[in-house]
Amino acid sequence: MLQTIANSFAIPEIRKKLAFTAAMLALYRLGAYIPSPGVDADAIKDISSNFAGSNILGFLNLFSGGSLSRLSLFALGIMPYITASIILQLLTVVLPSLERLQKEGEVGQQKITQYTRYLTVFLAFGQSLGYVFLFQSFQSQAGSSVVGELTFTKLFLIVICLTAGCVLLMWMGELITQHGIGNGISLMIFASIASSILPGIQKWWTNPDQVFVVLMPFIALAVIVAIVFVQEGQRRIPVQYAKRVVGRKMTSGGSTYLPLRVNMAGVIPVIFAASIMAFPPTVGQLLNTPAALDFAAFFSPNSWAYVAGEVFFIIIFTYFYTAVTFNPVDQADNLKKYGGFIPGVRPGRPTAEYLDRILSRLTLPGALYLGAVAALPTILISQTSANFFFGGTSILIVVGVALDTVKQLEAQLMMRNYEGFLK
Repeated sequence: MLQTIANSFAIPEIRKKLAFTAAMLALYRLGAYIPSPGVDADAIKDISSNFAGSNILGFLNLFSGGSLSRLSLFALGIMPYITASIILQLLTVVLPSLERLQKEGEVGQQKITQYTRYLTVFLAFGQSLGYVFLFQSFQSQAGSSVVGELTFTKLFLIVICLTAGCVLLMWMGELITQHGIGNGISLMIFASIASSILPGIQKWWTNPDQVFVVLMPFIALAVIVAIVFVQEGQRRIPVQYAKRVVGRKMTSGGSTYLPLRVNMAGVIPVIFAASIMAFPPTVGQLLNTPAALDFAAFFSPNSWAYVAGEVFFIIIFTYFYTAVTFNPVDQADNLKKYGGFIPGVRPGRPTAEYLDRILSRLTLPGALYLGAVAALPTILISQTSANFFFGGTSILIVVGVALDTVKQLEAQLMMRNYEGFLK
């Protein structure tokens, strides 16, 4: 394995991609420590208790890599872009014009991506405006406010800087996807969660609840094993190709298989569900009224309402995203076009119905698996006195993104006739 890792760095093109990805992630982490203009850095240190891991601000702070607790340039993180992507994908099902754009191939996808960018700017502007008023309501132990006397000029400056930081992250994520290794947006979320691993380990080790200290490693190990086992699981559909005459040549037939993964959606449904469930308590925190704060507490990340809602949206988005990424009708048409068929199944519509039936059976356990992995560790940890938010959602995202990135690196190596990254 060490030799194959060395081979990956020996290829100049892959080495440049890895270096570019690492540089972009390093810039992302650097921006998390650059405070926004007009923010009192000393006052921010005194309000760190508002960003405990068990409330919604702690959850959002985890996904921003600690940027929110500092109100830095990247305080919004990449969540506005994810929210905009969710809205556009849902509107694609509702609006026929967007559905037509989606079917136009690369040109239509570029237009949808452009609409997503515009919506991201709008959402980032509104969210940054709310965060400024939220931080203004926080008073430090010295009695001073984080943003001080809020004038229109200072408000406009902070909001513009936060919005620009979110747009910059969106651009950096797209650059990583195009010129680096892996999905840029997912890698940024991975880096945000991974930056909290060491503080999380310290909290785990110094926690007074001995039951939590003993159980946490076993829970984390069980979740990681389950994630790897199910993520790598697939149903292989046998496909037979008949002999064909192309010009003056006859191509020999052969047999292969069509791999259908148990979890074809990956970690995208978990990220989408987390974004949606973070919206109600965020609004409650921004309104800052007694009723709104009670509403925010009701949907706190360790509450039963939050866990139930997250599992529900994970299942919904797993089916939705699987339907978007894998179209049985298109697969059946492609098999028929190139002379392929599934033994025992007629080409055309019967093949599409067969694939759709198999996919439905696979998606259900995949969706239930995602929901269970995201919910069970959080439920078990909430039964202890631990104030800790390394639940199933965080572990699922970290392990899932790591597996997807390794597979992309494996594909890059296989294209150049090197041994695989994993044996």
